[in-house]
Amino acid sequence: MDRMPSNLTLYADLVEQELSRLMPEEHSLFQKEVFSACRYSLLGGGKRLRPYLCMTFYALCSGKDARDALTFASGIEMIHSYSLIHDDLPCMDNSDYRRGKLSNHKVYGETTAVLAGDALLNRAFEVMSSPDQKIEPANLLRALHVMGTASGAYGMVGGQIIDLAMEGRSCTADELWKMVELKTGALIWGACKSGACLAGASNELQEAAYQYGLCVGLAFQIRDDLLDLTGDAALVGKPLGHDAENEKNTFASVYGIEKCETMIRELTEKALKHAEAFGDGAEQLRNLALWLIDRTY
Repeated sequence: MDRMPSNLTLYADLVEQELSRLMPEEHSLFQKEVFSACRYSLLGGGKRLRPYLCMTFYALCSGKDARDALTFASGIEMIHSYSLIHDDLPCMDNSDYRRGKLSNHKVYGETTAVLAGDALLNRAFEVMSSPDQKIEPANLLRALHVMGTASGAYGMVGGQIIDLAMEGRSCTADELWKMVELKTGALIWGACKSGACLAGASNELQEAAYQYGLCVGLAFQIRDDLLDLTGDAALVGKPLGHDAENEKNTFASVYGIEKCETMIRELTEKALKHAEAFGDGAEQLRNLALWLIDRTY
């Protein structure tokens, strides 16, 4: 049974259009190249999971149209896209492919790729803080704080530096969990909690959104680790076995395939428990969590 949420494709299409609007083609002589590099990665496909989560939690907590949060949610995708550009660089994970095509630095060179990532990060906060959105200013400020934390040294960047520090050596289980909680999990729980903040949700619902996102994010990464070993390269969109080649510490290498499958199920059950706080919306969150753990790409 395909558990994909019925509105996932709809939201993804809306985000795609908004991203193209927010990061247009630039024709001026000096800026053309960096805009082109930004669009190359930003509009290069993907599930649009993080903006979907932000829009979903906004709608669940506010009872309003999810499209009110579209611009903010699209900014989250810009942050994600910048992180992928930088993650693929030779000084990071040194990956030549992303989503089935050449990585940004293989097309535009390392210098432009670095600047494209920088531009996307700054553009993200520019559009997320736009006063033209149908969001209460106080709620917008809280959501911006969440995403600033989730994407910075106490979030995604912090996870990346732990990941790099662990290369070529064995790590403890605590180090592995902390790295993934930050590097992958932070943007996912950040998307969930920021959506709740945009809606002016109670502290209790904000916490439930955070916990749901944290569990889903961890399960998401464990599935990614398994797909690097057992997936189909054509579906995954990049060569497999890259983690082992780079001597990366992953859940698969530390725990083994069977234990990883068990942990994915346990984390998903925890996510479903936290989803119950959202009443009728729990079914939508349940479908998403179950679809993510069964995915093949």
